[in-house]
Amino acid sequence: METEIFCQLLLATFLGALIGLEREYKRKGAGLQTFSLVALGASLLTVITLQFGSFNPAIIQAIAIGIGFIGAGVIFRQPSGTVGLTTAAGLWTTAAIGIATGTGLYFLAIFTTLLVLLVLSGFGLFEEKIFEKEQ
Repeated sequence: METEIFCQLLLATFLGALIGLEREYKRKGAGLQTFSLVALGASLLTVITLQFGSFNPAIIQAIAIGIGFIGAGVIFRQPSGTVGLTTAAGLWTTAAIGIATGTGLYFLAIFTTLLVLLVLSGFGLFEEKIFEKEQ
């Protein structure tokens, strides 16, 4: 049982790190450490809840509220526009990935991580090409 929990926590940390690496590559404020810790923390809270019996949906609410505070801290309004929204959304999704690993939904967590990387990398390139042509 403990071996599975350790693997869940390692997987959550690794998946968060993959997303964090993409953010580091783009030189965003929240990167490898932040995304790894968000996934790890969400997974750990989920595992702890499950160890005390059945799954309690209140833990998801608590994680969402906590991530909301972190997300609000990375969003800034500047004269050139609002920055940090994508990072905040990425942190929110990374917390959900942590919850998925904590509940044993490994394939879902891995697939979601791939989708996040597609959105952050692929869609970002797509947006640059489309908006560059329009300017």
